[in-house]
Amino acid sequence: MDTLHWTESLKRELNYDPLEAAKYDNGVFWIDYKSILEFFDVFYLNWNPELFKYTDCTHQSWAAGTGPVKDTYNVGDNPQFRLTAEGGPGGADVWLLLTRHITQIQDFRDNKEYITLLVYKNDGRRVYYPYDPPPYIDGVRINSPHYLCKIRVGAARERYTLIVSQYEKTSLIHYTLRVYGTCPVTLTKLETYPFTRTISGEWAGIKAGGCANHPTHVNNPRIHLDISDGRVPCKLVLQLKGPRQYQLGIDVRVVSLEDPNLTAPFVSESSGNYRSGFVVMELQDLPAGRYLLSVSTFYPRQEGPFILEATCTRNITLTHTN
Repeated sequence: MDTLHWTESLKRELNYDPLEAAKYDNGVFWIDYKSILEFFDVFYLNWNPELFKYTDCTHQSWAAGTGPVKDTYNVGDNPQFRLTAEGGPGGADVWLLLTRHITQIQDFRDNKEYITLLVYKNDGRRVYYPYDPPPYIDGVRINSPHYLCKIRVGAARERYTLIVSQYEKTSLIHYTLRVYGTCPVTLTKLETYPFTRTISGEWAGIKAGGCANHPTHVNNPRIHLDISDGRVPCKLVLQLKGPRQYQLGIDVRVVSLEDPNLTAPFVSESSGNYRSGFVVMELQDLPAGRYLLSVSTFYPRQEGPFILEATCTRNITLTHTN
């Protein structure tokens, strides 16, 4: 029993009797500040839950094999969520708490998992490039089981995209993402489209034709994308991955539509600026039919392998044409 610090005056001041408290163990104990500095590296302070009238949460797992080890170029495979905050007169406060589940004492002692949250103000849409659009909150990856960030919401409804991120994924993690708000809040997981097809190839020899600035562009690998019959136009995401030292691009052209009375939203379309090692193209309102995809590096004679992944709201097939 600590009789040195627990003087009669201190016991009266704190309304606490250590002799009575020792008769049962409820997990609560007092400790002097000097001992905290000596025996603890970190301690967490709780906040009053009555500060936040509204809350929502989700419990999820993230496998190490999902997406790249480092999300320097691509966060499209990271767990993503849409946060809807209703706002209110005078604005509102929203706190986001990411907690990694730790069940082994060794994991707690030597925590090698660095986690964080990235927040984007982009109406709750899926994000693929880490810095396009620029993050509203670019969280620092820390090896704490908890990561907290705070958002100040205006009077109107706002929608954000939340992305769970790690510094070098090495193992399966289980986590909880909880939202606290002084206004109504809703957390929704952003699911990928149900149909996925992947095809691989390489830029080699004459097939390394470069971008459309070069006459050899027509020699690049070409792939037929066939969208199965359906009355409702579909949504499509194309992701091209290749050597990081090359800038990559995708071109899409309409070949034919199953219903001749329909009109495609474009004749030809491109992914825009060429990007290092990874580029994404999102297309909306595509009718059923055949489309021709061309994948290229920016300069001719840049040789190497590539992987093209297509995810769609309807069934699709990918086949090489050359």
